Amino acid sequence: MSPEADAVLAELLPFPEDGSRADGPVAVDATDRLLLDEAAPLIARDPDGVVVIGDRFGALALGALARGAREVRVHQDAITAEAALGANSARVAKVLWNGHARAAASAPVPHEPAPLGLTSHDKFEPQLLAGARLVLLQLPTSLAELTEIAEHVARYADPAVTLLAGGRVKHMTHAMNDVLGTSFAQVSASLARQKSRLLIAREPRSDVGPLTYPVTARLTDREILAAIGATGEAEKPDAGLTVVAHGAAFAGATLDLGTRFLLAQADRWPELADAPGTQDTPATSPFGPDYLDGRPVAVDLGCGTGILAAVLALRYPRAHVIASDRSAAACASTTATFAANGVRAAVVRGDAGDLLPVPDGSADLVLLNPPFHDRAALSTDAAHRMFAAAGQVLREGGELWTVFNTGLHYRGALQRAVGPTEHVAQNPKFTVTRSLRKALTD
Repeated sequence: MSPEADAVLAELLPFPEDGSRADGPVAVDATDRLLLDEAAPLIARDPDGVVVIGDRFGALALGALARGAREVRVHQDAITAEAALGANSARVAKVLWNGHARAAASAPVPHEPAPLGLTSHDKFEPQLLAGARLVLLQLPTSLAELTEIAEHVARYADPAVTLLAGGRVKHMTHAMNDVLGTSFAQVSASLARQKSRLLIAREPRSDVGPLTYPVTARLTDREILAAIGATGEAEKPDAGLTVVAHGAAFAGATLDLGTRFLLAQADRWPELADAPGTQDTPATSPFGPDYLDGRPVAVDLGCGTGILAAVLALRYPRAHVIASDRSAAACASTTATFAANGVRAAVVRGDAGDLLPVPDGSADLVLLNPPFHDRAALSTDAAHRMFAAAGQVLREGGELWTVFNTGLHYRGALQRAVGPTEHVAQNPKFTVTRSLRKALTD
């Protein structure tokens, strides 16, 4: 690792944390360092056209700039990762610029340092990869996500592109090689270092078919039909719900078990009635109306592919329905799911509901199936942030319905964040609770 890169990486923090928690995340791991070392000669030969995908805290993007890249384009699925990159970019801006200035001054022909280019793409789209000759990737755990990434790189990057995909050895499988081999003629593996390894893909295939993702499926599960009030329509060709899923979206185009169990309790969800005096006019665009116009507000917090949000829109056609997720793939999937079902609702990309377009104390109903993994690691941090967000956005008397793995024992946390919480249903794996928003008083 060069002194310039070392100086940059040493300054990075696992934003929003400061790195002091013993069991917390690290800003730069062994896979980041291995990727940057392997990329160094490629960047030296061609400092333009570098793309980074899956950067967690900015180590790859900022490390590539420190290694001499002049232009880096970045896509991070999680909006929290985007925030970390932004915070760390500001933190190391001076160190990065000084390193580039020294390199320009010590070149065989000294020159003024070129401006540093760092562009973030919130959508995973062809423009991200256009002309890319080097792609650095933190390997996702999902083969579906890897498939979508590999297919896009092979189709839209420069034909001479090199894809460096790194991961921890314990999380890597031979199936990852197979996925890359479907889109690239040459796939090899590096030697392992500090329990990390790279897969190196070159020569994009020209004989591939259409893109695999997003995928679409029609779900006619009885829990969905009952929740949208269509139990007598199972035999109709348009019965059920169409779900659209990008590769990185949780559970793909299927109904996951937790969501299924939450939907099975829909007969106990509250009735959502307009406030007295509300005009009996059709709902309009979700971002156009006043959310305080007297219509009920229902939120799917952590929406995934949008199944719960679409059910809410069909079950409560006069409600303002809002779906929120930190994942760009989830938001794209939800938007497509809404379109496929002809429902009108808002999709907001934010961390744990922090960017919901409604004031605190205005929602009538929140549905929540919180994640308990962050990539390959078990983590309940996001769930607790979502409980707090639900407690803020719900009006007095509003309800939060949550499904979670029974072993996580969230009832106490829900009671503290929202209000009185009851167990509604439990099976060998999942628990469904109902929390009533009630301000705590002494």
